[in-house]
Amino acid sequence: MQADSLVLGAGIVGVSVAIHLAQRGRSVVLVDRKEPGNETSFGNAGLIQREGVNPHAFPLEFGKILNYSRNRSVDMFYHADALPRLAPFLFRYWRASWPKSYREIVRRYAPLIGQSINEHDALIRAAGAEDLIVKDGWFLVYRGKAARDLGFAKAERLRREFGVTSDLLDGAGMAAAEPALSLNLAGAVHWQDPWTIRDPHALVEAYFRLFQQLGGTFVEADATDVEESAGGWRLKTKDGTIEAREAVVALGPWADTVTKRLGYRLPLAVKRGYHMHYAQPKETPLTHWVLDAEPSYLLAPMARGIRLTTGVEFAPRDAPPTPVQLGRAEPFARELVPLGERLDPQPWMGCRPATPDMLPIIGPAPRHKNLWFAFGHAHHGMTLGPATGRLLAEQMVGETPYIAPEAFFPARFL
Repeated sequence: MQADSLVLGAGIVGVSVAIHLAQRGRSVVLVDRKEPGNETSFGNAGLIQREGVNPHAFPLEFGKILNYSRNRSVDMFYHADALPRLAPFLFRYWRASWPKSYREIVRRYAPLIGQSINEHDALIRAAGAEDLIVKDGWFLVYRGKAARDLGFAKAERLRREFGVTSDLLDGAGMAAAEPALSLNLAGAVHWQDPWTIRDPHALVEAYFRLFQQLGGTFVEADATDVEESAGGWRLKTKDGTIEAREAVVALGPWADTVTKRLGYRLPLAVKRGYHMHYAQPKETPLTHWVLDAEPSYLLAPMARGIRLTTGVEFAPRDAPPTPVQLGRAEPFARELVPLGERLDPQPWMGCRPATPDMLPIIGPAPRHKNLWFAFGHAHHGMTLGPATGRLLAEQMVGETPYIAPEAFFPARFL
Protein backbone atom coordinates (compact mmCIF):
# COMPACT_ATOMS: atom_id res chain seq x y z
CA MET A 1 0.00 0.00 0.00
CA GLN A 2 1.32 3.44 -0.96
CA ALA A 3 0.51 6.70 0.85
CA ASP A 4 1.82 10.21 1.21
CA SER A 5 1.59 10.18 5.00
CA LEU A 6 1.77 7.44 7.62
CA VAL A 7 0.33 8.51 10.98
CA LEU A 8 1.38 6.22 13.84
CA GLY A 9 -1.13 6.24 16.69
CA ALA A 10 -4.92 6.65 16.57
CA GLY A 11 -5.67 8.56 19.73
CA ILE A 12 -7.11 12.07 19.63
CA VAL A 13 -3.77 13.54 18.50
CA GLY A 14 -3.09 11.03 15.74
CA VAL A 15 -6.65 11.14 14.41
CA SER A 16 -6.54 14.95 14.40
CA VAL A 17 -3.23 15.02 12.53
CA ALA A 18 -4.61 12.52 10.00
CA ILE A 19 -7.73 14.65 9.41
CA HIS A 20 -5.76 17.83 8.84
CA LEU A 21 -3.40 16.12 6.41
CA ALA A 22 -6.31 14.57 4.52
CA GLN A 23 -8.03 17.96 4.35
CA ARG A 24 -4.88 19.28 2.68
CA GLY A 25 -4.88 16.65 -0.03
CA ARG A 26 -2.52 14.09 1.44
CA SER A 27 -3.29 10.38 1.09
CA VAL A 28 -3.06 9.19 4.69
CA VAL A 29 -2.82 5.80 6.39
CA LEU A 30 -3.55 5.82 10.12
CA VAL A 31 -2.14 2.88 12.10
CA ASP A 32 -2.75 1.58 15.60
CA ARG A 33 -2.82 -1.78 17.34
CA LYS A 34 -6.37 -1.04 18.52
CA GLU A 35 -9.39 0.71 17.09
CA PRO A 36 -9.11 4.53 17.31
CA GLY A 37 -9.52 6.17 20.70
CA ASN A 38 -9.11 3.02 22.80
CA GLU A 39 -6.03 3.96 24.83
CA THR A 40 -5.30 7.24 26.67
CA SER A 41 -8.03 9.10 24.78
CA PHE A 42 -10.64 6.69 26.12
CA GLY A 43 -10.46 7.53 29.79
CA ASN A 44 -9.88 11.26 30.21
CA ALA A 45 -11.98 13.81 32.09
CA GLY A 46 -13.82 14.98 28.98
CA LEU A 47 -12.69 18.60 29.16
CA ILE A 48 -11.65 20.95 26.36
CA GLN A 49 -9.69 23.19 28.70
CA ARG A 50 -9.48 26.63 27.18
CA GLU A 51 -8.78 27.88 30.72
CA GLY A 52 -5.80 25.51 31.10
CA VAL A 53 -3.19 28.13 30.27
CA ASN A 54 -1.12 27.10 33.27
CA PRO A 55 0.15 23.53 32.72
CA HIS A 56 0.43 21.30 35.78
CA ALA A 57 3.65 22.35 37.51
CA PHE A 58 5.79 20.50 40.01
CA PRO A 59 4.91 21.72 43.51
CA LEU A 60 7.46 24.09 45.03
CA GLU A 61 5.99 24.61 48.50
CA PHE A 62 7.84 22.65 51.18
CA GLY A 63 4.59 21.60 52.86
CA LYS A 64 3.22 20.12 49.66
CA ILE A 65 6.44 18.29 48.87
CA LEU A 66 6.55 16.87 52.40
CA ASN A 67 2.94 15.73 52.10
CA TYR A 68 3.58 14.08 48.74
CA SER A 69 6.70 12.37 50.10
CA ARG A 70 4.48 10.49 52.57
CA ASN A 71 2.63 9.04 49.56
CA ARG A 72 -0.79 9.36 51.20
CA SER A 73 -2.43 12.12 49.17
CA VAL A 74 -5.42 11.80 46.87
CA ASP A 75 -3.95 13.66 43.92
CA MET A 76 -0.51 12.03 43.70
CA PHE A 77 0.81 8.51 44.28
CA TYR A 78 4.15 6.98 43.35
CA HIS A 79 5.76 3.57 43.12
CA ALA A 80 8.90 3.79 45.25
CA ASP A 81 10.81 1.42 42.98
CA ALA A 82 10.15 3.73 40.01
CA LEU A 83 11.74 6.82 41.57
CA PRO A 84 15.40 6.12 40.67
CA ARG A 85 14.50 5.88 37.00
CA LEU A 86 12.18 8.90 37.22
CA ALA A 87 14.61 11.10 39.18
CA PRO A 88 16.23 12.86 36.16
CA PHE A 89 12.81 13.65 34.71
CA LEU A 90 11.46 14.88 38.05
CA PHE A 91 14.52 17.08 38.60
CA ARG A 92 14.08 18.75 35.22
CA TYR A 93 10.32 19.08 35.88
CA TRP A 94 11.08 20.75 39.24
CA ARG A 95 13.56 23.16 37.60
CA ALA A 96 11.11 24.10 34.86
CA SER A 97 8.44 24.86 37.48
CA TRP A 98 10.42 27.64 39.17
CA PRO A 99 8.66 31.01 38.66
CA LYS A 100 10.92 32.56 36.03
CA SER A 101 11.03 29.42 33.87
CA TYR A 102 7.37 28.67 34.41
CA ARG A 103 6.26 32.16 33.32
CA GLU A 104 8.08 31.66 30.03
CA ILE A 105 6.52 28.22 29.59
CA VAL A 106 3.04 29.67 30.15
CA ARG A 107 3.76 32.42 27.62
CA ARG A 108 4.71 29.81 24.99
CA TYR A 109 1.83 27.49 25.86
CA ALA A 110 -0.95 30.10 25.85
CA PRO A 111 -1.29 30.54 22.04
CA LEU A 112 -1.75 26.80 21.48
CA ILE A 113 -4.30 26.16 24.20
CA GLY A 114 -5.99 29.44 23.33
CA GLN A 115 -7.06 27.85 20.02
CA SER A 116 -8.33 24.62 21.55
CA ILE A 117 -12.05 25.46 21.39
CA ASN A 118 -11.87 26.89 17.87
CA GLU A 119 -10.03 23.85 16.48
CA HIS A 120 -12.35 21.37 18.18
CA ASP A 121 -15.35 23.36 16.97
CA ALA A 122 -14.26 23.02 13.35
CA LEU A 123 -13.92 19.24 13.64
CA ILE A 124 -17.10 18.85 15.72
CA ARG A 125 -19.10 20.61 13.03
CA ALA A 126 -17.47 18.69 10.19
CA ALA A 127 -18.02 15.38 12.02
CA GLY A 128 -21.60 16.17 13.03
CA ALA A 129 -20.75 15.51 16.69
CA GLU A 130 -22.54 18.46 18.30
CA ASP A 131 -24.66 16.13 20.45
CA LEU A 132 -21.55 15.02 22.35
CA ILE A 133 -20.63 18.53 23.50
CA VAL A 134 -21.86 20.61 26.46
CA LYS A 135 -20.99 24.31 26.46
CA ASP A 136 -21.63 25.16 30.12
CA GLY A 137 -18.03 25.19 31.33
CA TRP A 138 -17.08 23.43 34.56
CA PHE A 139 -16.79 24.17 38.28
CA LEU A 140 -13.71 24.20 40.49
CA VAL A 141 -15.15 23.97 44.01
CA TYR A 142 -13.48 24.83 47.30
CA ARG A 143 -14.20 23.47 50.76
CA GLY A 144 -12.12 26.06 52.64
CA LYS A 145 -11.96 29.85 52.46
CA ALA A 146 -8.17 30.08 52.16
CA ALA A 147 -8.08 27.78 49.11
CA ARG A 148 -11.08 29.60 47.66
CA ASP A 149 -9.40 33.00 47.94
CA LEU A 150 -6.26 31.71 46.22
CA GLY A 151 -8.41 30.18 43.49
CA PHE A 152 -10.32 33.41 42.98
CA ALA A 153 -7.07 35.37 42.67
CA LYS A 154 -5.78 32.92 40.05
CA ALA A 155 -9.02 33.18 38.07
CA GLU A 156 -8.81 36.96 38.09
CA ARG A 157 -5.20 36.82 36.90
CA LEU A 158 -6.11 34.53 34.01
CA ARG A 159 -8.91 36.90 33.04
CA ARG A 160 -6.54 39.87 32.96
CA GLU A 161 -3.61 38.19 31.23
CA PHE A 162 -5.25 35.70 28.87
CA GLY A 163 -8.92 36.69 28.56
CA VAL A 164 -10.19 33.51 30.27
CA THR A 165 -13.71 34.17 31.52
CA SER A 166 -15.07 32.89 34.81
CA ASP A 167 -17.71 33.58 37.41
CA LEU A 168 -16.77 33.57 41.09
CA LEU A 169 -19.45 32.00 43.27
CA ASP A 170 -19.96 31.85 47.01
CA GLY A 171 -21.29 28.72 48.65
CA ALA A 172 -24.92 29.64 48.12
CA GLY A 173 -24.29 30.44 44.47
CA MET A 174 -22.61 27.07 43.92
CA ALA A 175 -25.46 25.24 45.63
CA ALA A 176 -27.94 26.96 43.32
CA ALA A 177 -25.86 26.16 40.24
CA GLU A 178 -25.48 22.47 41.10
CA PRO A 179 -28.20 21.16 43.46
CA ALA A 180 -26.71 17.64 43.48
CA LEU A 181 -23.89 18.73 45.81
CA SER A 182 -24.32 17.69 49.43
CA LEU A 183 -21.70 19.88 51.15
CA ASN A 184 -21.83 23.53 52.16
CA LEU A 185 -18.88 24.82 50.16
CA ALA A 186 -16.83 27.97 50.62
CA GLY A 187 -17.21 28.85 46.96
CA ALA A 188 -16.31 27.95 43.40
CA VAL A 189 -14.84 29.20 40.17
CA HIS A 190 -17.12 28.59 37.22
CA TRP A 191 -14.80 28.37 34.22
CA GLN A 192 -17.11 29.51 31.44
CA ASP A 193 -14.97 29.14 28.31
CA PRO A 194 -14.29 25.37 28.31
CA TRP A 195 -16.51 22.77 26.68
CA THR A 196 -17.16 19.33 28.11
CA ILE A 197 -17.60 16.01 26.32
CA ARG A 198 -20.35 13.53 27.17
CA ASP A 199 -18.32 10.61 25.81
CA PRO A 200 -14.65 11.27 24.88
CA HIS A 201 -14.28 7.91 23.12
CA ALA A 202 -17.36 8.60 21.01
CA LEU A 203 -15.90 11.98 20.00
CA VAL A 204 -12.67 10.35 18.80
CA GLU A 205 -14.78 7.83 16.89
CA ALA A 206 -16.72 10.68 15.26
CA TYR A 207 -13.49 12.37 14.23
CA PHE A 208 -12.24 9.04 12.89
CA ARG A 209 -15.34 8.66 10.72
CA LEU A 210 -14.65 12.14 9.38
CA PHE A 211 -11.12 11.02 8.51
CA GLN A 212 -12.55 8.06 6.60
CA GLN A 213 -15.02 10.32 4.77
CA LEU A 214 -12.03 12.38 3.64
CA GLY A 215 -10.57 9.25 2.01
CA GLY A 216 -8.26 8.17 4.82
CA THR A 217 -7.37 4.54 5.51
CA PHE A 218 -7.00 2.81 8.85
CA VAL A 219 -4.83 -0.27 9.38
CA GLU A 220 -4.77 -2.25 12.61
CA ALA A 221 -1.11 -3.10 13.24
CA ASP A 222 1.76 -2.46 15.62
CA ALA A 223 2.74 1.09 14.68
CA THR A 224 6.00 0.85 16.62
CA ASP A 225 7.44 -1.42 13.90
CA VAL A 226 7.94 1.49 11.50
CA GLU A 227 11.34 1.69 9.78
CA GLU A 228 13.15 3.84 7.28
CA SER A 229 13.05 2.91 3.62
CA ALA A 230 14.59 4.22 0.43
CA GLY A 231 11.48 6.24 -0.32
CA GLY A 232 10.74 7.38 3.21
CA TRP A 233 9.08 5.09 5.76
CA ARG A 234 7.82 1.52 5.78
CA LEU A 235 5.56 -0.50 8.04
CA LYS A 236 5.08 -4.23 7.58
CA THR A 237 1.68 -5.58 8.64
CA LYS A 238 -0.04 -8.96 8.44
CA ASP A 239 -1.94 -7.65 5.41
CA GLY A 240 1.07 -6.29 3.54
CA THR A 241 3.58 -3.45 3.61
CA ILE A 242 2.71 0.24 3.83
CA GLU A 243 5.12 2.62 2.09
CA ALA A 244 4.90 6.36 2.72
CA ARG A 245 6.99 9.40 2.00
CA GLU A 246 6.52 10.87 5.48
CA ALA A 247 5.63 9.55 8.93
CA VAL A 248 4.18 11.10 12.07
CA VAL A 249 4.85 9.59 15.50
CA ALA A 250 1.70 10.28 17.53
CA LEU A 251 1.94 7.32 19.87
CA GLY A 252 1.45 9.14 23.16
CA PRO A 253 3.09 7.21 26.04
CA TRP A 254 4.48 4.66 23.56
CA ALA A 255 6.25 7.26 21.41
CA ASP A 256 9.64 6.53 22.92
CA THR A 257 9.41 2.96 21.64
CA VAL A 258 10.03 4.45 18.20
CA THR A 259 12.09 7.52 19.04
CA LYS A 260 14.69 5.66 21.12
CA ARG A 261 15.21 3.11 18.38
CA LEU A 262 15.88 6.00 15.99
CA GLY A 263 18.45 7.52 18.33
CA TYR A 264 16.44 10.20 20.12
CA ARG A 265 16.70 10.49 23.91
CA LEU A 266 13.70 12.67 24.59
CA PRO A 267 12.78 13.14 28.27
CA LEU A 268 9.34 11.56 28.08
CA ALA A 269 7.64 10.15 31.19
CA VAL A 270 4.12 8.98 31.96
CA LYS A 271 1.58 10.20 34.47
CA ARG A 272 -0.82 7.34 35.02
CA GLY A 273 -4.45 7.94 35.96
CA TYR A 274 -7.64 6.01 36.69
CA HIS A 275 -11.38 6.35 36.34
CA MET A 276 -14.51 4.65 37.58
CA HIS A 277 -18.15 5.25 36.65
CA TYR A 278 -20.93 5.53 39.23
CA ALA A 279 -24.70 5.62 38.98
CA GLN A 280 -26.32 9.03 39.27
CA PRO A 281 -27.85 9.97 42.65
CA LYS A 282 -31.43 8.80 42.90
CA GLU A 283 -32.85 12.14 43.99
CA THR A 284 -30.98 14.87 42.10
CA PRO A 285 -28.61 14.00 39.22
CA LEU A 286 -25.26 15.73 38.84
CA THR A 287 -25.42 17.98 35.77
CA HIS A 288 -22.02 19.75 35.67
CA TRP A 289 -18.37 18.75 35.65
CA VAL A 290 -17.02 19.42 39.18
CA LEU A 291 -13.42 19.34 40.37
CA ASP A 292 -13.10 19.12 44.16
CA ALA A 293 -10.02 21.30 44.59
CA GLU A 294 -8.54 20.35 47.94
CA PRO A 295 -8.66 16.54 47.67
CA SER A 296 -8.22 16.99 43.88
CA TYR A 297 -10.37 14.60 41.86
CA LEU A 298 -13.00 15.30 39.21
CA LEU A 299 -16.61 14.17 38.78
CA ALA A 300 -17.99 14.24 35.23
CA PRO A 301 -21.62 13.36 34.36
CA MET A 302 -21.04 11.37 31.18
CA ALA A 303 -23.02 9.00 29.01
CA ARG A 304 -21.83 5.96 30.99
CA GLY A 305 -22.58 7.52 34.39
CA ILE A 306 -20.64 9.84 36.67
CA ARG A 307 -16.96 9.38 35.86
CA LEU A 308 -14.55 9.93 38.74
CA THR A 309 -11.05 10.64 37.44
CA THR A 310 -7.93 10.68 39.59
CA GLY A 311 -4.75 12.74 39.65
CA VAL A 312 -1.23 11.56 38.90
CA GLU A 313 0.45 8.23 39.55
CA PHE A 314 4.19 8.05 38.91
CA ALA A 315 4.93 4.45 37.98
CA PRO A 316 6.40 2.47 35.09
CA ARG A 317 4.11 2.69 32.09
CA ASP A 318 3.49 -1.05 31.90
CA ALA A 319 3.37 -1.84 35.62
CA PRO A 320 0.18 -3.55 36.88
CA PRO A 321 -2.61 -1.13 37.86
CA THR A 322 -2.59 0.16 41.43
CA PRO A 323 -5.78 2.25 41.77
CA VAL A 324 -4.89 3.56 45.22
CA GLN A 325 -6.00 7.09 44.42
CA LEU A 326 -9.44 5.95 43.36
CA GLY A 327 -9.96 4.36 46.76
CA ARG A 328 -8.76 7.52 48.47
CA ALA A 329 -10.92 9.84 46.36
CA GLU A 330 -14.18 7.91 46.53
CA PRO A 331 -15.03 8.78 50.18
CA PHE A 332 -14.53 12.49 49.42
CA ALA A 333 -16.64 12.14 46.28
CA ARG A 334 -19.47 10.43 48.15
CA GLU A 335 -19.32 13.20 50.72
CA LEU A 336 -19.74 15.78 47.97
CA VAL A 337 -22.30 13.92 45.83
CA PRO A 338 -24.46 10.93 46.90
CA LEU A 339 -23.07 8.64 44.20
CA GLY A 340 -24.80 5.41 43.30
CA GLU A 341 -23.11 2.06 42.85
CA ARG A 342 -19.95 1.45 40.87
CA LEU A 343 -20.79 0.64 37.25
CA ASP A 344 -17.46 -0.70 35.96
CA PRO A 345 -16.20 -4.19 36.82
CA GLN A 346 -12.74 -2.73 37.50
CA PRO A 347 -11.06 0.69 37.34
CA TRP A 348 -9.80 1.89 33.97
CA MET A 349 -6.14 2.97 33.81
CA GLY A 350 -4.40 5.14 31.23
CA CYS A 351 -1.04 6.86 30.79
CA ARG A 352 -0.52 10.54 30.05
CA PRO A 353 2.73 11.22 28.13
CA ALA A 354 4.56 14.14 29.75
CA THR A 355 7.65 16.26 29.17
CA PRO A 356 9.62 18.02 31.94
CA ASP A 357 8.98 21.48 30.50
CA MET A 358 5.22 20.77 30.33
CA LEU A 359 5.04 21.60 26.62
CA PRO A 360 4.07 19.00 24.02
CA ILE A 361 6.54 17.84 21.38
CA ILE A 362 5.23 18.97 17.98
CA GLY A 363 7.38 19.36 14.91
CA PRO A 364 10.11 17.90 12.69
CA ALA A 365 12.49 15.18 13.88
CA PRO A 366 15.92 16.85 13.92
CA ARG A 367 17.92 14.01 12.34
CA HIS A 368 15.49 12.28 9.99
CA LYS A 369 13.95 13.58 6.80
CA ASN A 370 10.15 13.53 6.58
CA LEU A 371 9.69 12.33 10.17
CA TRP A 372 7.46 14.34 12.48
CA PHE A 373 6.57 14.15 16.17
CA ALA A 374 3.27 14.89 17.94
CA PHE A 375 3.13 13.67 21.53
CA GLY A 376 3.80 14.67 25.14
CA HIS A 377 0.55 16.54 25.84
CA ALA A 378 0.26 15.33 29.47
CA HIS A 379 -3.11 16.36 30.93
CA HIS A 380 -4.25 18.20 27.81
CA GLY A 381 -4.20 15.60 25.05
CA MET A 382 -7.94 15.72 24.47
CA THR A 383 -7.90 19.51 24.68
CA LEU A 384 -5.03 19.98 22.23
CA GLY A 385 -5.55 17.18 19.71
CA PRO A 386 -7.16 19.26 16.94
CA ALA A 387 -4.92 22.29 17.60
CA THR A 388 -1.87 20.03 17.34
CA GLY A 389 -3.22 18.38 14.20
CA ARG A 390 -3.56 21.69 12.42
CA LEU A 391 -0.21 23.05 13.62
CA LEU A 392 1.70 19.97 12.46
CA ALA A 393 -0.15 19.59 9.16
CA GLU A 394 0.54 23.21 8.25
CA GLN A 395 4.26 22.63 8.79
CA MET A 396 4.25 19.38 6.82
CA VAL A 397 2.59 20.84 3.72
CA GLY A 398 4.50 24.13 3.80
CA GLU A 399 1.70 26.43 4.95
CA THR A 400 2.35 29.28 7.36
CA PRO A 401 1.56 27.87 10.82
CA TYR A 402 -1.30 29.62 12.61
CA ILE A 403 0.94 30.11 15.66
CA ALA A 404 4.72 30.10 15.98
CA PRO A 405 5.64 26.41 16.33
CA GLU A 406 9.26 26.61 17.50
CA ALA A 407 8.48 26.37 21.22
CA PHE A 408 7.21 22.84 20.66
CA PHE A 409 10.00 21.52 18.43
CA PRO A 410 11.70 18.31 19.63
CA ALA A 411 15.08 19.92 18.95
CA ARG A 412 14.78 21.82 22.25
CA PHE A 413 15.74 18.62 24.08
CA LEU A 414 18.69 17.65 21.89
